[in-house]
Amino acid sequence: MSPATASRARSAQAWVELRSADPWAWTALHAIRSHLPEGRQLRSVRRVRMFELSGTLPARGKLEDLLHRSTQFYNPHKEGCVLRRGARDPVPVGAGETTVVVWERDGGRCGAAERWLKRETGKAVRVRESTIWVLGWEPGMSEVDRLERTRDLAVVRDRRHGLLANPHAEDAAVHRGAPPLPAMPSSESKS
Repeated sequence: MSPATASRARSAQAWVELRSADPWAWTALHAIRSHLPEGRQLRSVRRVRMFELSGTLPARGKLEDLLHRSTQFYNPHKEGCVLRRGARDPVPVGAGETTVVVWERDGGRCGAAERWLKRETGKAVRVRESTIWVLGWEPGMSEVDRLERTRDLAVVRDRRHGLLANPHAEDAAVHRGAPPLPAMPSSESKS
């Protein structure tokens, strides 16, 4: 890749969250607190759909406009969308919260969104979707304990361990606070 091409290659994340109560997140919180010992000090669970875009992306304003007028990413009548272009951009993760990024083992490619963006921008943009579970813990827990418990809850191992990722079909990564940009490792899978 030439330096000129490398400077145009960019990443962005679109964080999409329901504006109302999320039944999936509520069910996860209830199941974790009721059945998994690692979840006794879990205070809250939120679920965010995250689209990771990579390639030659338009400027922030244009990209926001594309996301907001497309039906490929979210429904603005029931969901909110936060665009993250840089690692320091704010995302809906609070202080002391941990995150689990879960993506399909085949890479979670969104072919329809990629084709739509190519038609709109004239450039190839790779779009991958994942789920981010945002876990809030009781005050007073150490960062080490929060991360250890999050790791225990992330991937299903048996009926008493894990809940958020199915190891047969999904990969997961645990982070203190917001995940990096990009959050998912690169994959050569095809859409």
